[in-house]
Amino acid sequence: MKKVIAHASVVRYRGQSVDPINVGHELDVQAVLFGEITQQGDLLTVSAELVSTLDKRHIWGTTRSFRLTDLLANQIEIDLEGDPDSLKVLLNGHDVTDQIRTESVTAMSSIVSSIPGVRRAMVERQRAMGKRGAVLNGRDIGTVVFPDADFKFFLTANPNERAERRYKEDQMTSSSTATLAETLADMIERDRRDSTRADSPLKAAADAVIVDSTGKSIEEVFREMMEQIRSKSA
Repeated sequence: MKKVIAHASVVRYRGQSVDPINVGHELDVQAVLFGEITQQGDLLTVSAELVSTLDKRHIWGTTRSFRLTDLLANQIEIDLEGDPDSLKVLLNGHDVTDQIRTESVTAMSSIVSSIPGVRRAMVERQRAMGKRGAVLNGRDIGTVVFPDADFKFFLTANPNERAERRYKEDQMTSSSTATLAETLADMIERDRRDSTRADSPLKAAADAVIVDSTGKSIEEVFREMMEQIRSKSA
């Protein structure tokens, strides 16, 4: 048990500043509960102490610290709605399908996802979705979220081709003003950040099938993956 010393505080009682211990004594209670909340950056610390009004003796105390990002991540509800051709992403009941594909969200996703508390919260939600049966993609899906998945693929391609694909997609689906060179630089930086983070880093699972999509169409990649699935299912 961690001892907390906090009973030097004062309160307003009957128009005067008084020691809470004296107030408790006057009200004929045996103990007074003190509390304090402090914040330093992302760290929130909550302290509580129970003190005797008879002799100001420390009876009980505790201190707990929390990351605000952890608390926020655990309050978010994410769900999927609709069929594969018109799938919607819901955040606390609100449709955010279009918003999550914007340039600003893309730029921040890798940064936010490197926070351990956020990673843990997301893994729990992804596993809950997967229990219903799903095809999921993500940078740690096969290594952390579903290490026992029936089929695992790790898709890769030449960095320049990946950047060009992303650039063309952004031009068609968002109001992005990034150039091709900026898109390539952002992608390389995100890869570096994701592959070096301590919690759930980007890497191919040992039992994943590596699919190099360089120079291939979506249809060609899909056929290659389906051939792997059929051969393993035979």
